[in-house]
Amino acid sequence: MTDSVHDASCPKDKAAVPGAAAGRKVYFAGSIRGGRGDIGLYHRMICRIRQSHRVLTEHVGDLRLQETDTDRAIYRQDVAWLREADLMIAECSTPSLGVGYELAFAEALGKPVHILYDRRRTQLSAMLTGDDYFRIHPYETEDEAFRILEGILEER
Repeated sequence: MTDSVHDASCPKDKAAVPGAAAGRKVYFAGSIRGGRGDIGLYHRMICRIRQSHRVLTEHVGDLRLQETDTDRAIYRQDVAWLREADLMIAECSTPSLGVGYELAFAEALGKPVHILYDRRRTQLSAMLTGDDYFRIHPYETEDEAFRILEGILEER
């Protein structure tokens, strides 16, 4: 496995390729401070999304991520990215207060929100499953998660 979404195994954003269609701006959310057990999955998902869309939050999938910004700077940047994003895709198998906040913020902004989670090891909060706004996608295998992700990316 590679160490960063900026390596050769992870293609450049379509938006970075001259003459290519830019696709949509995606805010990818996954646990950082809540636990990094799914970092490899985040990395692979971000690499796939980058093939056709622009990922504003690539750092979520960075295997070497070290937070150096202040909490205030992180908040301001994340809010700016949420405002800029065309849609949000959140992998929520690892619980995270920050991701929960981002989900609610994206809903308040009227952004389309897709939540993926591994139903074998996670039970989502009723605050998510009870809210008809969110498009919730349970999966049991990584292959199934990627089929779901493909469907989301093909939507217009």
